[in-house]
Order: sequence, then structure tokens, then C-alpha cells
Amino acid sequence: MKTNNLDSPQNQTVEIRAFNFLKKVFDERGWSFPHYLKLDKECSAKELAQALELPAEMIEAVFINGKAYQPDEGLVKPGDRVAFIPPGTPGPYRVLLGIKKLPNN
Repeated sequence: MKTNNLDSPQNQTVEIRAFNFLKKVFDERGWSFPHYLKLDKECSAKELAQALELPAEMIEAVFINGKAYQPDEGLVKPGDRVAFIPPGTPGPYRVLLGIKKLPNN
């Protein structure tokens, strides 16, 4: 995986966002928002987080193309839009975003 390669074909680039204190990690690293990553093949959201060196304990859920997943269950493909959600998202948002319906929530 290669970060911030904006010259790559759109179908190989993953758009990545993070919220709350995860967004602060992006800011500290000087990453754009959204951040773009060249992805050569499908991987789990957990593997993507590891490649970005995001601590697992900072991620409660991940949205892939607008659908909520557990980080180890979501599959990311080249061309996808991904958002990492930290723990502590307030109750009403958990329901509206679909986090409440995920196993272990």
C-alpha cells in the first residue's frame, strides 16, 4: 500500500476519513482530509488500519461505502470510500449510523 498517491488511477485509490480523536491523528501526521491511499488489492478494514498505523483500540467501527462494519469484518476494495469511527460515538448517532446493530454493540 502506498499513501497519498493522487496520480494513481481512481479505481485503485481508496478515500479514507477519520472522525473525532482519530481525525487528530491524521492532522498530526499532516495527512489530507480525506486521505488517499493506493490499494492494489482487497484487504480487511483492520489490515488497512494497520497499514495506516492506527491503533486498533481507537477504532470501534468502520464505514465502507456508507455501510457500518466491525473493523475485522469489513472488506475494502480499490475505489472504496472508508471512514474510521472511534469508540464513544453518542447514543443517537450510534443508532442512526448503524453502529448499534453491529455485533458486540
